[in-house]
Amino acid sequence: MSTDLATLRQLAHLSRLELDESKEEQMLGDLNKILNWVDQLRQLDTTDVEPLVHLSHEINVLRPDEAHNSVSHQEGLRNAPRKDSDYFRVPKVLE
Repeated sequence: MSTDLATLRQLAHLSRLELDESKEEQMLGDLNKILNWVDQLRQLDTTDVEPLVHLSHEINVLRPDEAHNSVSHQEGLRNAPRKDSDYFRVPKVLE
């Protein structure tokens, strides 16, 4: 299975891609390599192969999500560039 330059340009148009004309031949070669590889996969007999859901049997071990205060209110305000008593001061966003 192989494609020609006209098919490549049509695919680029449908995909809304702008291909550099100097690289079209390289792109065409790469596309044909991919299509040939897929054609090789299509020829394999996979009748007794179970579908693969995950690539590995590893299971993520996550810590429990527990809320706690790691920084006090005063420590949080200590490094603020601008503050007003107990609040951060930020520039006005809406007019």
